[in-house]
Amino acid sequence: MAHASPLTQARLPGPEAVETVPPAVDLVLGATACCLACVFTNPLEVVKTRLQLQGELQARGTYPRPYRGLLASVVAVARADGLWGLQKGLAAGLLYQGLMNGIRFYCYSLAGQAGLTQQPGGTVVAGAVAGALGAFVGSPAYLVKTQLQAQTVAAMAVGHQHQHQWLPEDSWLVALAGGMISSVAVAAVMTPFDVVSTRLYNQPVDGAGRGQLYEGLRDCLVKICQQEGPWALYKGLGPAYLRLGPHTILSMLFWDELRKLAQRGAHHQGT
Repeated sequence: MAHASPLTQARLPGPEAVETVPPAVDLVLGATACCLACVFTNPLEVVKTRLQLQGELQARGTYPRPYRGLLASVVAVARADGLWGLQKGLAAGLLYQGLMNGIRFYCYSLAGQAGLTQQPGGTVVAGAVAGALGAFVGSPAYLVKTQLQAQTVAAMAVGHQHQHQWLPEDSWLVALAGGMISSVAVAAVMTPFDVVSTRLYNQPVDGAGRGQLYEGLRDCLVKICQQEGPWALYKGLGPAYLRLGPHTILSMLFWDELRKLAQRGAHHQGT
């Protein structure tokens, strides 16, 4: 007889159910799965947004009706905004899916771990509460996603056209905001390599200068995952961001300001 997978076991009703997936893992798995799905379904979301907004200002006679049906609307978006126009708002959509579903799966998993889903009606209550919390956290990202997906050329515009120009183009705040966002990605990508390099550099060596614990990068990576688990590669993530964050932000800020000074100097020389 086939055995149920750990994920299935975690959802089985009754006293025999065992939570085999930690809530933190459910958060990552749920957010990742939904973000992957978002990449493929975002074009349909763009079309859906345009169709839903069409006719909003029709009574004033200010907007035509450029979108008619699914396939015709896909073609209309592609013609007006290019193929990449079908992925408008993707970044905000990924953020929305990651936040909403990460929180949703995490809260539901916590409820299962606490045994609440084994109580009568517990599954419905846990699902409703988890879904509501996820929707609440993800709502700002959904707002941004919707406004971005609605933006298009004037001839194809439906609904109100928002401009997300929150900061002046020449402001140092642009570099600051960009650095703050990019530093999150830098910390997430670089921390595993930082952990491995720290282990390699700090290991004891024999008389010939060979490491006694690790043979190299690959060996160190495998041993950490086998002995301590994959999450060990993110040890020190908080301090890493606190170092990389200001470093990235200040680097972007100084680079941007120095470029402006260089451009001004070149302009004065030219005049």
